[in-house]
Amino acid sequence: MQIGMIGLGRMGANMTRRLTNGGHQCVVFDRDRQTVDALAKDGSIAAYSLGELVEKLSVPRAVWIMLPSGAPTEETVLTLAKLLQSDDAIIDGGNSFYKDDVRRSAMLKPSGIHYLDAGTSGGVWGLERGYCLMIGGDQSSAQRLDPIFATLAPGPGNIPKTPERQGTNSTAELGYLYCGPSGAGHFVKMIHNGIEYGLMQAYAEGFDILRGANSDNLPAGLSYDLNLADIAELWRRGSVVSSWLLDLTATALASDRQLDGYTGFVEDSGEGRWTIQAALEEGVSAEVLSVALYTRFRSRQEHSFAEKILSAMRKGFGGHVERPPAVKMKKGL
Repeated sequence: MQIGMIGLGRMGANMTRRLTNGGHQCVVFDRDRQTVDALAKDGSIAAYSLGELVEKLSVPRAVWIMLPSGAPTEETVLTLAKLLQSDDAIIDGGNSFYKDDVRRSAMLKPSGIHYLDAGTSGGVWGLERGYCLMIGGDQSSAQRLDPIFATLAPGPGNIPKTPERQGTNSTAELGYLYCGPSGAGHFVKMIHNGIEYGLMQAYAEGFDILRGANSDNLPAGLSYDLNLADIAELWRRGSVVSSWLLDLTATALASDRQLDGYTGFVEDSGEGRWTIQAALEEGVSAEVLSVALYTRFRSRQEHSFAEKILSAMRKGFGGHVERPPAVKMKKGL
């Protein structure tokens, strides 16, 4: 099957390679000409403008956008709207806000251009492992593009089937799923990423407590010099908290036991905020996900003025005096 791919960053380039390896023909465009040329050497068809990409695709066309959410995706969709024709399809595989999907789909509907939102999880490992795809939008277009989704997805692998799901007719076991009308795919991916924030925060806090077990402030006989790299490796095997995130943690600790290569400044890409916004709109409690998001905000600053206010109030009402600047830690983990 033929498809256009716009945006050849870490994920877009590997998705293109996976599709090419799977027998599909990819017409590729990126502002970085060298990236386009590199993929052309791997079997893709190079295009050096959006217009050229559209010209090289056969009708009905399918164009996958793999760009940052917001202005880059919006501008690309608006440009493609002028170049494509009825029955062509745009697939947004980035992390767009699901309400933008609903708006764009409605905008394109009068021209007959179909708009699909495809939440894509897999990161830089997707070329090897495959990509988990959460798809929303026009169902007939999703069915037409099923070969594309099936190639990008990881497939059943060696994961055993869930009990009681025997005989179900769903692509979920293959790693991709049509979730519903416009916005549904990115809505599911948004919540996926919100959960990811919470899981990551739980691991981060747990390992921080393990590291703190070596504190000089603990009573004699109750401090432990724990090997975090070994514990992470241990938990990968048979533990109920084993996961791919733990695998990544174990890898990081094995190569950098003190994590000196990191500052602790943690970004967020938007989905965590949108998840909390959705929870507010639905009236659903989301304490863990909210704290995980705010902790990321907190990671980007030294002690804030707000914390000074808290300290001042604590001294005012209870005479609480601040501890020394930092709790001393013994060397090692």
